[in-house]
Formats: sequence, C-alpha cells, structure tokens
Amino acid sequence: MARIQLTLPETFAFTTKLPLRITDLNYGAHLGNDAVLGLLHEARMQFLQSIGYTELNIEGLGLLMADAAIEFKAEAFYGDVLVAEVTAGDFTRVGFDVWYRLRNEANNKIVVQAKTGMVCFDYGVKKLASVPVAFAQRFQ
Repeated sequence: MARIQLTLPETFAFTTKLPLRITDLNYGAHLGNDAVLGLLHEARMQFLQSIGYTELNIEGLGLLMADAAIEFKAEAFYGDVLVAEVTAGDFTRVGFDVWYRLRNEANNKIVVQAKTGMVCFDYGVKKLASVPVAFAQRFQ
C-alpha cells in the first residue's frame, strides 16, 4: 500500500497552541481523524490573522481549500496541548500550499504532519483569481 509522505519545510512562520477538546476524540479515546481538519483550520485562521488577513479577505479575495494531505504520526488525548506550526509556500498563479506540524507540547512527539492546497477565489464573480502579489511576497 502506497503511503502519503510529506516533505515539510525546515522552518515555520507561525506557532500557536491548540488544547484538545473532548469533542476532538473518537471512540478510541484519542484524537479523531475528522477533528484534525478542524484543528488545521483553526491553526490556519490564527496564522492568517497574525499577518493581518482572514480566509475571506486576502487583499480582497477569499480562499478555498483545494486538497488536503494528512500524515498521522502519534496518538493525542483529551487534555493534551498541541503546538501547531504553520507556514505557506509553493505559490502558483492561483494558489499555494499551507504546511502544518502538530506536536504534543508535553513530550514533543509529532502527532500530525499535513498540507492543504489553497486557491484564491473571488466570491463576487464566483471564479478563481490570481494570488495577490502583496500576499505572496510575505513568504519569499
């Protein structure tokens, strides 16, 4: 079986802490795969906010998630605090990647590595749009 293998950047632009909630657990009493996308979303929102943007306003454009890849590396449990590291790169005409590393604050184990492909979208005309130069330049 072929497995997803992500190559993450060496450095991340942003770090935040995400305490695991009881609703993040599955019937195995550990972090559920369905909750991981929500944690990535929260980390991405905080990352964008830290540089003056939101998913609905990147220099006047919105963002859509085009794809996601997630590698599960270790379990996490209720009460654990995950340190989320986030950065952006690999810019194309209409999109870019956001990389994430979630590690357990208590033991420094990597719990999740992930990447989401984001595209810029003009909600007014319902079409893809070019990545704003001012936004892309922040990551060069």
